[in-house]
Amino acid sequence: MGVTAIMSSPKLLVYGLLVVVLSACATSPLGRQQFLLMPEDQMDEMGVAAYDQMKQEKPVSNNAQETRYVRCVANAITSVLDEKQTWEVNLFQDDSANAFALPGGKIGVNTGLLKVARTQDQLAAVLGHEVGHVLAHHSNERMSLQYATQSGMQLLSAVTGQDSALKQGLFAALGVGTQYGITLPFSRKHEAEADIIGLQLMAKAGFDPHQAINLWQNMSAANGQEPPEFMSTHPSNSTRISGLKARMSEVEPLYQQARASGRSPQCSTG
Repeated sequence: MGVTAIMSSPKLLVYGLLVVVLSACATSPLGRQQFLLMPEDQMDEMGVAAYDQMKQEKPVSNNAQETRYVRCVANAITSVLDEKQTWEVNLFQDDSANAFALPGGKIGVNTGLLKVARTQDQLAAVLGHEVGHVLAHHSNERMSLQYATQSGMQLLSAVTGQDSALKQGLFAALGVGTQYGITLPFSRKHEAEADIIGLQLMAKAGFDPHQAINLWQNMSAANGQEPPEFMSTHPSNSTRISGLKARMSEVEPLYQQARASGRSPQCSTG
């Protein structure tokens, strides 16, 4: 190899790295710069694989009325998305007040959430928030930062393979880690972003955005004495409620427009 080739090799390496970094730059729905390495089709495949495994390992509720209710609310939320796709929605028999949405169009709601999200509007606040995580590619962002040295196919193989530390970590990055013994909460910036997107979605779907505040008041009452905010990556309930209140003037027109156009969800367990 000549001297010129040797000298140019580091330049080519730097150029290649620069191309990778620039191609990974993206912007969230709220305008925040993101670093996304994973192809979206592979994120979708991992979301579908994780969801299928959950259905095998976690009992799906046999309460037909509650299942119809949850799907009614979820379908109203997903119907206002710009990108149309069919979302699979299931109610899982689990006493914890939790829900999740995964890339690939998958939504799960635990039966325990229905004791805290007491109205269709409050449930819509939760599902809008969870879908907001997907729209903002938060799981892709987390995987890109933690598993940048591994290919998408390697990660997909880990999700569909035998249980391992990598697999548990990937489930946690997708947002369903609590089901598998690893907790990896979304960061405060991700939570705040999903809160705003969720408010917008529920308002566009014809759900009262003010009920998001009532939901978190219910959550606060159910959780009892929560730890100080600095000890958690999640915002405290009081901080979250303040953030939601600050956005109400922005989403109220969306709600009024939805109602005027005939969007008036009638979801119930009756």
